[in-house]
Amino acid sequence: MTDTSRVIIRPALDTDLAITEEIEGAADALIIELFGASDWPSPTSAEGRAALPGFVLLAEVAEAPHDVVGFVHVLEIDGHAHLEQLSVRPQHGRRGYGRELVTAAKAAARRRGHRSMTLRTYRDVPWNAPFYATCDFIETAPDSPFLHQLVDTEARLRLERYGARIQMTAQL
Repeated sequence: MTDTSRVIIRPALDTDLAITEEIEGAADALIIELFGASDWPSPTSAEGRAALPGFVLLAEVAEAPHDVVGFVHVLEIDGHAHLEQLSVRPQHGRRGYGRELVTAAKAAARRRGHRSMTLRTYRDVPWNAPFYATCDFIETAPDSPFLHQLVDTEARLRLERYGARIQMTAQL
């Protein structure tokens, strides 16, 4: 575990968003390998991410500013704070960066007036639901049109073929 006091969490600028596509692609390689998924969806483009409502936070190593090791993207839609994407470069995994990003995202959402945050993930992938449970997320059921739309999108992408998908919620 790295000393996460040496991590800088900061809001992403528009000029930073291209790096999120690269990091998401690198992180997705782990899940593609786990599932043998030759047709995994492409990472969200910088333009696509910029067009979505919400916020993106980056994790940088303090000793090397601008060395972005991960990011979290939170959507703000219909009054919901939804953790859409958390990605850390695989070579920086298991060092606390993801946890720092989730903690910062929850704090930012709380400051923006949200009382809870949702996410959708794989139940049985160790760095998915079991990790989020350690960040105080619990399994919940979709209860709004926005959350049901996410379930429909996952069904259209056939994500369930790789394992059970669940929604999780954390109180802020």
